[in-house]
Amino acid sequence: MTTILFENPIFLEHKVPEGHPERPDRLKALNLALEHERFSPLSRFEAPQGNEDLVLLAHPEQHLRTVMSGIPEEGIEALEADTYASPASLQAALTGIGGAVAAVDAVFSGQADNAFVASRPPGHHAEKNKAMGFCFFNNIAIAARHAQQRYGVERVAIVDWDVHHGNGTQDIFWDDPSVLFCSTHQMPLYPGTGAKTETGAGNIVNAPLSPDTGSDHFREAFKSRILTALDDFRPDFILISAGFDAHHRDPLAQINLVAEDFDWATGRLLDVAGKTANNRIVSLLEGGYDLQGLAESAGTHIYRLMRG
Repeated sequence: MTTILFENPIFLEHKVPEGHPERPDRLKALNLALEHERFSPLSRFEAPQGNEDLVLLAHPEQHLRTVMSGIPEEGIEALEADTYASPASLQAALTGIGGAVAAVDAVFSGQADNAFVASRPPGHHAEKNKAMGFCFFNNIAIAARHAQQRYGVERVAIVDWDVHHGNGTQDIFWDDPSVLFCSTHQMPLYPGTGAKTETGAGNIVNAPLSPDTGSDHFREAFKSRILTALDDFRPDFILISAGFDAHHRDPLAQINLVAEDFDWATGRLLDVAGKTANNRIVSLLEGGYDLQGLAESAGTHIYRLMRG
């Protein structure tokens, strides 16, 4: 397998208040993990900055303008309850979008089989009209729309294993049967969505997990709900909202996964992609707030993408 990682120093310039969990140290921890010799074959590219037109693939112009108006000239300001912006935050968010789109281009051009985008701020909580949950714009929704518009992809599957439900992605694709959205997450937990009864146009598949459950429950939910839905849908392309806050060390949730669980889930999605999607997978970093848990889990995920 050929894997590309997209990164950019601008992601470290998105500043948040002291003690905020979504901090630059997250990417620094991942970069340290990637220094291991097993990652020497990994191709690493600088993510390009996306433009405002890409935002409009998934959001109305008013949302874009609202976010832009909240970017401070200095210091740190709150966009909403827990989502903060600093002077470089808009550039970082647009570069996250640019990296996601570049990753899609890489797999559809044959440059790579799969790609991982190590960006921040994350995206999966951003709804059509609302920044929330540390997220400005919904990077994965924009990547899906780009794949549809540029490459004519008919069936996009988005798999979200962040411990928090991807309410924004669900909101954007709620009534769009061309996109299958599958999520495994802790419930109850922020943002309060993600019940099994939330099914959209039959394209939304939620697999909520109770607090204090671990690997066995996660794997069973993944097999029985997500993999079954993927088999029925037969996607042409798979996107992963790769949050690693279901790791047992994470301070923001109570699911007890280990790094090997993300290796296992990645392998199952590689199997699906090999059958129906010409191996095409793009994975975007979402949550993960314990630095050791994030580095171990994301590193394991990336290495599994490289091994196929």
